[in-house]
Amino acid sequence: MQEACLIEDIEPLNEKSMAEAKERMDNLVKPIGSLGKLEKMSIKLSGITGELYNNIEKKAVIIMCSDNGVCEEGVASAPQVVTATQTVNFIKGVTGVGVLARHNNCDLKVVDIGINEEINHSELINCKIRKGTSNIAKGEAMTREEALTAIRIGIDLVSKLKNEGYNLIGTGEMGIGNTTSSSSILIALTGCTIEEAVGRGAGLTDEAFEKKKKVIKKVLEINKPNINDPIEVLHKVGGFDIAGLVGVYLGAAKYRMPVVIDGFISAIAALIAYRLNNVTKDFMFPSHISIEKGYNLVLSELGLDPILDLSMRLGEGSGCPLAFNILEASTKIMNEMATFEEGNVDLNDYKGLWEGKI
Repeated sequence: MQEACLIEDIEPLNEKSMAEAKERMDNLVKPIGSLGKLEKMSIKLSGITGELYNNIEKKAVIIMCSDNGVCEEGVASAPQVVTATQTVNFIKGVTGVGVLARHNNCDLKVVDIGINEEINHSELINCKIRKGTSNIAKGEAMTREEALTAIRIGIDLVSKLKNEGYNLIGTGEMGIGNTTSSSSILIALTGCTIEEAVGRGAGLTDEAFEKKKKVIKKVLEINKPNINDPIEVLHKVGGFDIAGLVGVYLGAAKYRMPVVIDGFISAIAALIAYRLNNVTKDFMFPSHISIEKGYNLVLSELGLDPILDLSMRLGEGSGCPLAFNILEASTKIMNEMATFEEGNVDLNDYKGLWEGKI
C-alpha cells in the first residue's frame, strides 16, 4: 500500500470563509469576542466546510474496538473478554457513550477492527484485521502493512459517513490494555518519561501499576520505534483501534468534516495523524480534559484546547456527544443571531450603553 496516498488531498482551512465568518461574528449584537470559544468554533467550522452558515444535522461517534496482545503481561485491571462484551453493549446502547449519544441524538458506529472474539451482529461493522495485536512486550504489535490497512479502514469509513449525510463525527475506542499501547506511543513520539506518560488506566492497584510501567519500559527497549516515523511507532507498539482512529482523523481532514477527540487513547491517534500531516489538527476539536495521565501532554503537542472539563476518564467516545452539543450551539450563534444592522441597533448608541454612558 502506498503510504503517501493516505495523506493526499488534505487542504488547509478555507481562509476566505473564515474571514467572512469572523466579519459576521464581529458584527453580531454583542461585544466582540464576548462568546469566547463559541465564536472560535463557529469560525473554524466555516474554515472546514467553506460555508458561512453550517448546520449539524447528522452526528456519529465511531468506536474502534480491538484487543491487545500485551494483556498477557497483566497490565490491565479487567479481563480481555470485556472488550467483546462492551462492544455488544455499545450496540445495545447501555454503555456511558451509548446513553450520552442517545441523549444528544447521535449515532454510534461500532467497528470490530481486531477483537479477539467473533461477534455476529447486524449493526456491528466488521473490519477485523486479525484477532488482536501481538504482545508488544515480545515484539511488534502488527506489521507495517496491517497498520496501513487499519488506517485505510478509518479513512474509508469517514468517506462512507460523509456520503450518508453525516457532518460531525467523534472518535471512541474499546480495547482492554490500550492505555499501555497509548503510553508507549506517547513516549516514543515525544521522548517524555514513563512517569509523565503512564497512568492507571481503568484502575490498577499499586503493584499492578508498577508492573505496567516496567512492561512499557521493556516494550520500548525491545521494539525501539523510530521517533521520526509515526507509522513505525504505530505498527511496533500501537493497536488496531488506534490505527483505525488515525485513519478517521486523516479522513476527516481529507473529506473536510469536523472531528471530535475523546480521551487519552483517541488523542494519541490524533497525535499520530498530526505527525503524518500537521494540517489535520485544524479539523479537530478536543471534547474534554481527560484526567488520564499523559493526556495534557498530547494536547500540548497538538496545540488544542478542550471544550469541557468534567473530570472524565471513561473513554469509549463518551466526551464526544457532550461536545457535539456545544459545537451545535456555536453554529446557532452564527446562523440565528442578528447583526447590528439586522437588529436595527445603532452601533454608536450600543457602544455608549456598553460603556455605561447612556
